[in-house]
Amino acid sequence: MPWTEADNRLTEIYKFEDFKQAFSFMTEVADAAEAANHHPKWTNVYNVVEIELTTHDADNTVTEKDRDLAEKIDRIYARWS
Repeated sequence: MPWTEADNRLTEIYKFEDFKQAFSFMTEVADAAEAANHHPKWTNVYNVVEIELTTHDADNTVTEKDRDLAEKIDRIYARWS
């Protein structure tokens, strides 16, 4: 997925068939984020999950930590699409 980098954030929107699928995706992402000790800002409305990544420890800028997690999230999403 093509993440957008703007205003010191990486952002992406993911769409699913229904809420249950979106929530299952979020659960997998939560496990990956916890393992990386890097937690996204996100929202979920029905079948849409919006994710924002920035590194707070680096003055809220995009770092390799964000890019690495974005890649992991894309790999998780690829299993759902």
